[in-house]
Amino acid sequence: MEPAHLRCRPGLYGDDENYEGEALDLNFLAIACHPFFNVATAENGSCTLSDILDETKSHKRLKLTLLADDSSESSSLYSGGNNGSSSSLNTLPRLQFRDHIWAYTQRYLAIEAMEEAALSMMGAEETGVKEEGNGDGMKLVQQLIACAEAVACRDKVHASALLSELRGNALVFGTSFQRVASCFVQGLSDRLAQVQPLGAVGVIGPMTKTMDITSEMDEALSLVYEICPQIQFGHFIANASIMEAFEGESLVHVVDLGMTLGLPHGHQWRSLMDSLANRSGNNKPPNRFRITCVGNNIERLLAIGEQLDSHAKSLYLKFEFLVVEKSLESLQAKDIRVEDGEVLVINSILQLHCVVKESRGALNSVLQRLHELSPKVFVLVEQDSSHNGPFFLGRFMEALHYYSAIFDSLDAMLPKYDTRRAKMEQFFFAEEIKNIVSCEGPARVERHERVDQWRRRMSRAGFQPVAIKMIMQAKQWLKKVKVCEGYTIVEEKGCLVLGWKSKPIIAASCWKCS
Repeated sequence: MEPAHLRCRPGLYGDDENYEGEALDLNFLAIACHPFFNVATAENGSCTLSDILDETKSHKRLKLTLLADDSSESSSLYSGGNNGSSSSLNTLPRLQFRDHIWAYTQRYLAIEAMEEAALSMMGAEETGVKEEGNGDGMKLVQQLIACAEAVACRDKVHASALLSELRGNALVFGTSFQRVASCFVQGLSDRLAQVQPLGAVGVIGPMTKTMDITSEMDEALSLVYEICPQIQFGHFIANASIMEAFEGESLVHVVDLGMTLGLPHGHQWRSLMDSLANRSGNNKPPNRFRITCVGNNIERLLAIGEQLDSHAKSLYLKFEFLVVEKSLESLQAKDIRVEDGEVLVINSILQLHCVVKESRGALNSVLQRLHELSPKVFVLVEQDSSHNGPFFLGRFMEALHYYSAIFDSLDAMLPKYDTRRAKMEQFFFAEEIKNIVSCEGPARVERHERVDQWRRRMSRAGFQPVAIKMIMQAKQWLKKVKVCEGYTIVEEKGCLVLGWKSKPIIAASCWKCS
């Protein structure tokens, strides 16, 4: 029989959806038995970025030793740990070996994420961007992580005390990190309110409240589109890929998943219509352009369709707009009307991550049904970050690093007290942060994943990658939209990734049926 320490390893690094629930129940255990990493001890302000980096690097060097020690002591763990050893692992005699592996893995992920955050802040210091003085910024990082630890441990008293202190330091109109911290404080507060007492089954109670779209959220989404390059980047890459797929075709059809979060005015398709109408020579405008939109908010989608219809008439372009009022999970191939001779393209902008669930195969089923439509091209644009990991603390630290970069970019683009920035941060990005931090189960829909994970998911569903060979055009586009210095576009294994100061933000990829 295969040794226990080998049997448990595939679950550590494979798809997280099949063990999310188990991992959440181990959050408090992993931190409670951690003998090395304790951020709270550094709250006196005496530590420096260099100290933390040195310490975290030493922990990373210990990783292999720790796992080796666990392997050598596995027999004593299974027997109850009665060998007189002083190891801290023996203080938990009822735990199985795999529990210790999970615990050490979580600690290592949290340490790694903290090192990334510290390096990011150190880079800001070196370039003169840092606004926090006398270690205030680093202390705020320590308080946030300590609070996340307390919430993971279900220590309501300690977590509540830390939240009270954090609310006084995490200012909505403060420095970029104070502002992003204020959003994480909201998320931690919401999560703490759902924590069940020790001994109860599970860690987080179910969330049944749904967030209604408000006028403030609508305005924030429009501002994000106008000011930040992320969504415009996705539209530019998608439209260029779609135009290539439609070249020389007379009947063209786009299936749009979600219509870019319901963004008003249908910006992406207005631009595509302009390009189609201006085709010349042998590549004349198509005889018909059809869009089928999939989503639940039919009134909003129909309003966008009316605007697009008016724009198409002004271009003398024959246009049809259809809405399939269904969620992606319930969508069937037969719901999409495809006519003979049509060239079909599927477009998904910041949408499919909402279908990723804990249960095995949830997204795969959706992708397989889309595969049945035999699209010529499937354009996928998603946030490029790991916000769907199995461990709460690792997910928290990854999100903190990711959104710190976004808030830093907003700092470079807008004045300190610009109300537009506050609206984007509090009514758009804060909603994503709160969902990542406070929600579990079906309520957690902001399940962003990295490009490599999407490659695996798309391949399993029968899609093959199509390299996007337009890095130079993308860089020219970035100069044309005149965003501030700091944004970059790089090519990664055929995908194009938009980043802020080397931190990946959003990735675009193209796929075809196998």
